[in-house]
Order: sequence, then structure tokens, then C-alpha cells
Amino acid sequence: MRDVAVVGLGPSGMTAALYLTRSKLDILCFEKTSPGGQIVMTDNIENYPGFPEGISGYKLAELFKKQLQNYPVEIKSEEVISIEKKDNLIVKTSFFDYEVLSVIVSTGAYPRRLGIKGEDVFIGRGVSYCATCDANFFKGKRVAVLGGGDSAIEEAIFLSKFVEKLYLIHRRDRLRAVGVLQDKILALTNVEFVLDSAIEEIGGDSKVNFIQVKNLKTADSKRIDLDGVFIFAGYTPNTQFLKEFLQLDSEGYIIAADSFKTSIEGVFTAGDVRSSSLKQVISASGEGAHAAVKVSKYLDKIKGVSYD
Repeated sequence: MRDVAVVGLGPSGMTAALYLTRSKLDILCFEKTSPGGQIVMTDNIENYPGFPEGISGYKLAELFKKQLQNYPVEIKSEEVISIEKKDNLIVKTSFFDYEVLSVIVSTGAYPRRLGIKGEDVFIGRGVSYCATCDANFFKGKRVAVLGGGDSAIEEAIFLSKFVEKLYLIHRRDRLRAVGVLQDKILALTNVEFVLDSAIEEIGGDSKVNFIQVKNLKTADSKRIDLDGVFIFAGYTPNTQFLKEFLQLDSEGYIIAADSFKTSIEGVFTAGDVRSSSLKQVISASGEGAHAAVKVSKYLDKIKGVSYD
């Protein structure tokens, strides 16, 4: 029997674990890959306080991890496949069942696929969802970036350092990224904007050779020859294993509002997986701290040692 299981060790999960272990709670953490979550794929984070020159997502994740290692936190490299509510909560992995008094779900989200013709065919052969991971493979080549939000523009700016030519494709007539990012990308000489447009098809032979782009206002279609396509169209929450357990919104995010309490007693949530979350590193960390405090108070109550 453990006090708390933290499922997912991105910024929210690691912060929650830090707060919980400092409260002398018996915690168990689950992370199927490596601690850090999506931030490890971010080239440079400029809006996290304390780093005036910015910091790479990988380095920030390593700092989070190093701080957590100062405490007796047990991390299981196991994928959680379900959670059940019996007398207590049962966290099930592919290997074992773990009984706990409470859970914080902080599993984050993963890049959304758009179902474009050829998208699935060319994943890993020219189609990518991570510029930081794959930019090096496209040195001196021509690529397209699909998207107009902050993430898309940040990734496009990073890619522009490697590629000969970058086509920025967006469905609207203007970008929706914050002004400072728009200023940066508008100043780049190797970026061509293809607005009011969508990719109809990604094609090639053994790898990507071209895309077919349709103008959504005129219905005109044109072919652009290139070597890669980077898609940044938002995220899908990692909640597939919770569909029959927790109340989710229409997009699959966990409904918890500002209380961090889910529809099941003893189960809390934090970070990008939570409905209405800001989806920033700083806010995910803050939510992890909030959720940990809520869990601590919940455990005091059920153990009969509450100060309320």
C-alpha cells in the first residue's frame, strides 16, 4: 500500500512528486519512457523564469530530474494500462497491480495527426512532428511546416537554421502565434508563407518528394516539391487508458476544473492532460504543486489527521 501514485513524469508530474516526497508521503511514480515529457523535444524555452537566455527543454528536464533525485522517490519504468477503484485505488501496469490511496494523473499529451493522405505512410520517411528531433536530417533541404500557433512557429524558426527553404502552411490568412514569434519568423529570408491553404496529400516514393496544397478560398491546387513535412496541429491527451474510468471532455482531456479533483474520489490530475490547462511548462509545474497539496490534504482527511 502506497500513499500516492504519480502517473507521468513531465513537468507537472515531477513537481508533484517533489512536493509529495517533501511532505514525507510514500509515493510511487510511473513513467513509460524517460522523465521530462514533451519538453525534451523543445529546442529552446524562452518563457520559463530564471533563464534569461532561455534553456533547452532537454536541459530543463534534466534539472527537474536531478532535483527530484535528492529525495527517496521510486520510479517505475512501466506503462500504466488502467486504474480501478475498489476499496482503494488499483494502478495496473503490464507487469503488476499496485494498491494506493490516491493518484495524480499527469500523463500529458502527444502530437495530433491530421489524417492527410500519405501522412501515415511517410512517418519517419519525411513526415515528422518534432523539429528538435529531426531537423538535422534536413540540412540544406526543402521542408514544409503545417500550423500557425506558437508551437508551429517556434519549430519553424528552429528548422529555418538548417533548411534551404521552408514553406509555412496555415489555414487562415494570418498567424495566431504571439507577436514576438511572428516578428521573428517574418524576418527570416528562407521562409515562404502559404496562407489560406491546407495540405491535401503528402506524396513520394520511398520518402517524401512533394505535397499537394489547396487554397481554401480559391480552391486552386498546386504541387510543391520538397523533402519533408513537419506537422504541428495541437495535441491529443494521453487518456486512452482512462476512457472507462474518468470523466473526459469531448477531446479526451480530464475534466477537473481548478480543484484538480477528477470524477473519481482520490484521483487528481495536473498538467497538459487536464481540460482547460494552459499547456505551458510554468503552468504545468504550478498545477503539479497544487495537485500535490490537494492530495496531501485529502490523505490527512482519510487518515484522520487533518487540521481542518
